[in-house]
Amino acid sequence: MNEQRNLESNGYTCPMHPEIIQDHPGSCPKCGMALEPIIVEATDESNSELNYMEQRFWIGLLFTLPVFTVSMLNDLVPEYLPQNITMYQMQWFLFLLSTPVILWGGWPFLIRGYESIKTLNLNMFTLIAIGVITAYLYSIVALFSPELFPPLMQTKDGLVHVYFEAAAVITTLVLLGQVLELRARNKTNSAIKTLLNLAPKQAHRIIDGAGNEETINLDLIQVDDMLRIKPGEKIPVDGIVLEGKSNVDESMITGEPLLVAKSIDDPLIGATLNKNSTLVMRAERIGSDTMLAQIIHMVALAQRSRAPIQKLADTVSGYFVPTVVLVAILAFFGWWFFGPEPRLAYAIVSAVSVLIIACPCALGLATPISIMVGTGRAALSGILIKDAKNLETMEKINTLVVDKTGTLTEGKPKVTSFILANDLFNESELSKFAASIELLSEHPLAEAIVEYAKEKTINLSNVEKFQAVAGKGIQGIVENKMVVLGSEEFLNSLGIETTVLIEQADKLRKEGKGVMFLAIDFQFSAIIGIEDPIKETSIAAIKQLKEEGIKIVMLSGDNETTANTVAKKLNIDTVYAKIMPDGKAKVIQKLQEEGAVVAMAGDGINDAPALAQADIGIAMGTGTDVAIESAGVTLIKGDLLGIVKVLKLSRATMQNIKQNLFFAFIYNSIGVPIAAGVFYPFFGILLSPIIAATAMSFSSVSVIVNALRLKNIKI
Repeated sequence: MNEQRNLESNGYTCPMHPEIIQDHPGSCPKCGMALEPIIVEATDESNSELNYMEQRFWIGLLFTLPVFTVSMLNDLVPEYLPQNITMYQMQWFLFLLSTPVILWGGWPFLIRGYESIKTLNLNMFTLIAIGVITAYLYSIVALFSPELFPPLMQTKDGLVHVYFEAAAVITTLVLLGQVLELRARNKTNSAIKTLLNLAPKQAHRIIDGAGNEETINLDLIQVDDMLRIKPGEKIPVDGIVLEGKSNVDESMITGEPLLVAKSIDDPLIGATLNKNSTLVMRAERIGSDTMLAQIIHMVALAQRSRAPIQKLADTVSGYFVPTVVLVAILAFFGWWFFGPEPRLAYAIVSAVSVLIIACPCALGLATPISIMVGTGRAALSGILIKDAKNLETMEKINTLVVDKTGTLTEGKPKVTSFILANDLFNESELSKFAASIELLSEHPLAEAIVEYAKEKTINLSNVEKFQAVAGKGIQGIVENKMVVLGSEEFLNSLGIETTVLIEQADKLRKEGKGVMFLAIDFQFSAIIGIEDPIKETSIAAIKQLKEEGIKIVMLSGDNETTANTVAKKLNIDTVYAKIMPDGKAKVIQKLQEEGAVVAMAGDGINDAPALAQADIGIAMGTGTDVAIESAGVTLIKGDLLGIVKVLKLSRATMQNIKQNLFFAFIYNSIGVPIAAGVFYPFFGILLSPIIAATAMSFSSVSVIVNALRLKNIKI
């Protein structure tokens, strides 16, 4: 397991075939493309594959330019060439300068083409290698044994036209295309590089009780180290504030520009910026455990995942190369048997043009490049997308199911009312009983009751025989007294009568507050009113989502009166109240059976089954790890406006992918027939192999450039 995890962190993979992973650089055995690091480095160090291709391109260009110039002058204005140079000498000149370009400059393509045939993984390099070698070998035979060709193909000097310049120019143009493609592909990793560069390089560690400090590198920080962060410095790792108050800019992680006030015991996120005052913090998560490291890891995994739409391109590509080879063979024999003289020359030119122009690189890159840019763009906006499937699914949703507590509300409930049912116990005693038992509970409202007791400086007691009934309540023994705390129905099911305060409870519910019922020794004792304020952004987010045609459904474990009050404030029409944890998943299943494509947004442990049931789960980053693990999308800010952002990004990314696929299909659909000479009898159009190579090289670059537009979309 550790070896696999290490390989996924330090290995290399193919952008077109992310299932290919190995521990060293090289070429993809399926498509022949250069493998890329799974996790890129923060520095802008040059790419070894790019350097490799650039070197071959520039040297190839140096040799190709005179070859191309001489050939063009000979074809267009032969009087500009020295008159004492014979055609035979010129062909030898072309041969000598073209050979290093083809056999050295094009060596990577020839090897990849050979490997593709050997392993039967036919790809773009299959076509390039066959096309270039065909033109080169034909020209060698024409140069050394012109007598083998029909008299109609020979000049008056007994020579045969050669295509060394076509083979050399094609090779150089393919090298140029690879250079431009590798440069563009480097830009698709800019999101991860930006994230990597967020972390500071050093930190100030406090080394003694007098406050003396030392400056150390980030990798030397240990858990529980005390660190000092001065104004204007980045927070080095995740932890909590021990001393001081300041405002922190968390926009680089959350995508939100507002400063966040921090004081003692507040959490700090590594790589965020301390703005005003000095803080002293305790390191809690370091290295790969920090939020930034986890974000980078998730983005890297998402970028090499495959979207369902990729299956279309994969299916087409699987048949494409063999089909192109067949078309090239048909074009060759078609021109040879039915074309004008010199038939063999026309046949060679047409076959080579078909092979070169039909390279399916653009088709293969259409989806993964857009996914890489889209998921990276999301990360810089505080949105983590687990894989490409979720990005594609998000575009299709028409129903959003939201959990009330912690999703629509702040998730920071406070006790606002404590109403006694009798005088058997005073408020302080009841607060101690309630808080002691809630200390063991995972319910979202439990913390509010515990905090209420702490504010009153009430000492809590030990609890025995603690029991929790999911979605209903808890019970246990505190100071030899049976304490029961939960919903009205829960107490009633235990035979505890609660009608004495029912009017007060209904009033609190109409105000949108949650109500908990407390009993001591099965004697009803009090109701506790708890308010969880609605997030300021929830109203705006729901309005925008409804404008996008999304139906909003709210789930709540609260009483119907409380749930409907909150829903009315948010303008939500469909509400499911008194929903147990397992009931949330059932609601989603019911909506799906009715034909809805459902996204579920939640933040609690009890939301995990519903997040997994939904077509796409959206976890609030402020929620629990279990909810985040169960979700396909995580909003680091924990803000519903993030759903608006991811919806817009998903639609933009899928539109971008469809544009790329359209361009690739249309390009090949038009290019192959022209290269084969289908239009020659009608319009006299016949594509030169050089033009075909130019079009092929720039088709891949155009797909990447189109994908890079996603970096600048407004979400």
